[in-house]
Amino acid sequence: MIRVGTAGWSYRDWEGCVYPRAKPKGFHPLQYLARYFDCIEINSSFYAMPRPDNAARWVELVRERPSFRFLAKLTNDFTHKPLPDRAELAKLSMTYRDGVAPLVASGRLAAVLLQFPHSFRATDEAGERLRALRSCFDDLPLAIEVRHRSWFEPAQLALLESLDLSLVEIDLPYAADHPPAEVPRVGPLGYLRLHGRNADAWFDSRSGRDAQYDYLYGEDEIAELVARARRLATDREETYVVTNNHFAGKAVANALEILAAISAGKPLAPVELVQTYPRLRGTTRVEGQGGLFDELG
Repeated sequence: MIRVGTAGWSYRDWEGCVYPRAKPKGFHPLQYLARYFDCIEINSSFYAMPRPDNAARWVELVRERPSFRFLAKLTNDFTHKPLPDRAELAKLSMTYRDGVAPLVASGRLAAVLLQFPHSFRATDEAGERLRALRSCFDDLPLAIEVRHRSWFEPAQLALLESLDLSLVEIDLPYAADHPPAEVPRVGPLGYLRLHGRNADAWFDSRSGRDAQYDYLYGEDEIAELVARARRLATDREETYVVTNNHFAGKAVANALEILAAISAGKPLAPVELVQTYPRLRGTTRVEGQGGLFDELG
């Protein structure tokens, strides 16, 4: 099975182009997106420890979608900062585990994503970090995103396999030290993350986050990405495609196009999004505001 969704749901620039400007009482962006997709990546857990009350609320918001799944980013304390001593690491990991416990208990958590920066290269010290993190989360499904090519040597891939880490395949602007275009299959979970191909902004240190992820995949690129997703899904029970080219709702538009190609049908699309990206009229069915608000109200 291939599930498709976006990375996160809280973006100011999605107002009016993904989310309606006039919202009904009780509107929540997660519940809204769950009408169109069957998974979402939790972005907020990267910046701060998840809270169990929030996680329980998220589960409730997707109650009507039994097949909906969450992918939760691991907090950057574990991936972007020096690891603390064993006692403090155990304390931090328990806080994170408590935060996602409602997702686990409900069967909604597909994986925890270990997202590392480009500077995280394959060294003995890095290997020890991965072993420590696997020990902290020994009973959770873990996926790993590494952006440096050094991780794609046979010895490093064998290490990831031995730790039961699912290797994420990523799409991002080309660089000689980025991962290869075709990534070896490692781990039980298929996971494709799409960052866009805005090379000018990606490699410009003066660019902000919005500029780096400001990219709308073209129709030929969508076909290429769908082929990659299907390859990842071969002989796997679960595969996830997550769009992270978030600026101005481009992630939502491309996710719907990918979903349409995979399902060979016309998924529902928010009217605001189709107005912003008219080419969606050819691959989606437009949902007007009235019926949506009646159901959410």
